[in-house]
Amino acid sequence: MTAGLSGSRRIVVKIGSVLLVDEKRAAVHRDWLDALADDIAGLRGAGSEIVIVSSGAIALGRTWLDLPDRPLRLEEKQAAAATGQARLVHAFQEALGRHGITAAQILVTLADTEARRRHLNARSTIEALLGLGAVPVINENDTVATEEIRFGDNDRLAARVAQMMSADALVLLSDIDGLYTADPRRDADAAFVPEVRRITPEIEAMAGKAPPGYSSGGMITKLEAAKIALAAGCRLAIADGRRLNPLAAVADGGRCTWFNPETGPRTARKRWIAGAIDPNGTLTVDRGAVRALESGKSLLPAGVVAVEGRFDRGDAVLVRDEAGKEIGRGLSAYSNEDAARIIGHKSREIEALLGYRGRDEIIHRDDLVLD
Repeated sequence: MTAGLSGSRRIVVKIGSVLLVDEKRAAVHRDWLDALADDIAGLRGAGSEIVIVSSGAIALGRTWLDLPDRPLRLEEKQAAAATGQARLVHAFQEALGRHGITAAQILVTLADTEARRRHLNARSTIEALLGLGAVPVINENDTVATEEIRFGDNDRLAARVAQMMSADALVLLSDIDGLYTADPRRDADAAFVPEVRRITPEIEAMAGKAPPGYSSGGMITKLEAAKIALAAGCRLAIADGRRLNPLAAVADGGRCTWFNPETGPRTARKRWIAGAIDPNGTLTVDRGAVRALESGKSLLPAGVVAVEGRFDRGDAVLVRDEAGKEIGRGLSAYSNEDAARIIGHKSREIEALLGYRGRDEIIHRDDLVLD
């Protein structure tokens, strides 16, 4: 299973509620989910890390609470989400557990992926789970949302997660097999679009209006997700998830629409760090650290000789050598106060110096751009 997802080290998979939940029975489509778990196990065996963004909690929970068949009020949606989310994650754990894979629930909001410190916390947690061999199952934290919850927003959330995690590919499993020049349900002349390089006004016009029902995000939110993914250097596929083993079909080069970026996720992230953020402080490093950074390593506390400015965890800082020459910039894993306490020390001493065990690096190499 490599053709359609060839070279994808990290893959985010978004699952729509219409695929996962049988609302009449208030139950998860277990055969479908088991087949998806088989796909995930296969992709992991081929060397890919998998992150799931799943809708379905509200659709699953509303029936258990016997909520009326009408548009729900915000508090009713939140109650349904609280009820359905527990059942949803339990179903994922059972399906993945057949392969000895652990599922881990993470509830986030779009703000968690955009605010720098919260972004860094979420990224570190997901990185740790992937490193431990787990499959994160992410959903929007609907129970504490302060804005109205709209079905289909998980398309955009999945793209934010892919951006945050520097994913190579994002697969949106839906009830349609890709982008068409018009809605194929209404226009018999609609033509399938196999590949998109740039989202032009003509491409946006193809989205039409969102259909009714719980997949109400439709093609509109999928194109919004594609914009985010392309900017992050992440390939995005819109694929039909109604068949069994839908990821295997995509991985084998099956029919879907691919949105292909001009650059890769690492390059896109580096560009964002280099050009879109104003540094709040400066770290001065010794000659050994300069050599280490130039060889592609992270910046460790032992190589830092001075800290200037006021910054928090996740803020951008300049990196200079001892002659004052700027050699790069990156996102600090520590505030200026904590950084000042640990500079010149070994990473194993961090816990004793700060009272907690943070990252081994002051700036991880993935968060560092050299001039």
